[in-house]
Amino acid sequence: MRRHDIDWLRVLVFGLLIFYHTGKFFEPNDFHIKNNTIYDGLTLPMYFLNRWRLPILFVISGMGTYFALNKRSSWQFSKERIIRLFIPLVFGMIFIVPPQVYIERITDHDFSGNYFSFWKEVAFIGVYPEGNLSWHHLWFLPYLLLFSLIWLPIFQYVKKYPTNKFMVWLSFQIKKPLGLFWFCLPLILVELMLKPYFPKTNALLDDWYLLTKFGILFGYGFILIHLKEVFWKSIEKYRVLYAIISIIAFSILYVSVWVMKDTRFSYALELTIIPVNYWSWILLIFAYSSKYLNKASKELKYANEAVYPFYILHQTITIIIGYYIMNLNWGFLYKFSSMIFGTFFGSWIVYEFGIRRWKYIRPLFGLKVK
Repeated sequence: MRRHDIDWLRVLVFGLLIFYHTGKFFEPNDFHIKNNTIYDGLTLPMYFLNRWRLPILFVISGMGTYFALNKRSSWQFSKERIIRLFIPLVFGMIFIVPPQVYIERITDHDFSGNYFSFWKEVAFIGVYPEGNLSWHHLWFLPYLLLFSLIWLPIFQYVKKYPTNKFMVWLSFQIKKPLGLFWFCLPLILVELMLKPYFPKTNALLDDWYLLTKFGILFGYGFILIHLKEVFWKSIEKYRVLYAIISIIAFSILYVSVWVMKDTRFSYALELTIIPVNYWSWILLIFAYSSKYLNKASKELKYANEAVYPFYILHQTITIIIGYYIMNLNWGFLYKFSSMIFGTFFGSWIVYEFGIRRWKYIRPLFGLKVK
């Protein structure tokens, strides 16, 4: 049975990317272009969002894989993943991402000339950041494709033998108040053993920390859906406990990063608490979504299809808008709201009139042909 709350979460978390990437334009950390005024007050809320927004996306993606495998053989599933992930990635790298790189280059005075000259002459020379060929925000797609293919034999085994000893043990454990926090142990090991030695790159081939972390979370999504009602009953029952743990975990994380500063103990504490923090927030979000969002609607049906094209389009539109307003003497709220609404409506116009209605365009944005 389809979980409408998972569909809603997919829409809402991907929608959050518009706010997050707009926030990156204003906060101190690196982004492709920056506003003429930087707001230090955004650092903490951006840090908070960044702890759990990507982990929950990969968990949701793993959950979606469970439903996709219900209707397909391994070959059919693999073919569908390649079509829906690889084709939009290639199309995006050729047509969607280059305007972002162009704006960054002309902003930094690394290129002079119009966009068409850039696209024709240098857009595909060298690999970003030294060169210009990049997948930028579309890095999520190759990671998801790789995880889908690597996990496939294990997922098929779990579906064929649903009552294997491990699943029986796991079903028993998650009925306990803290049973779902067994899932944190591999994630803590990843933080302690990989993060200090493999900085994140989003480049796939050398990104061992993120590959391992997100790969595990993707697998968790499939397992949690496979556990079905045992999981949903448990998270609804203990949602207040998860709220308490979430607040405590983020408070400890805040102290380790902003109060204790750079010590070996604070860094070890940060690495240990990071998975507990994002996992407790993920469980909390799932718990309240299960209670309040598990409802079908026409709006959800429309948004659930639109969210993938929105994801592909949004950052390019955000950066284009940001480029034209970055040096204007507008206040934060005026600029921020202009970028949010401009990105949303720009993405909607392209989707509604340039993608949704055209059967030969739809596959380029990961949509089925109707």
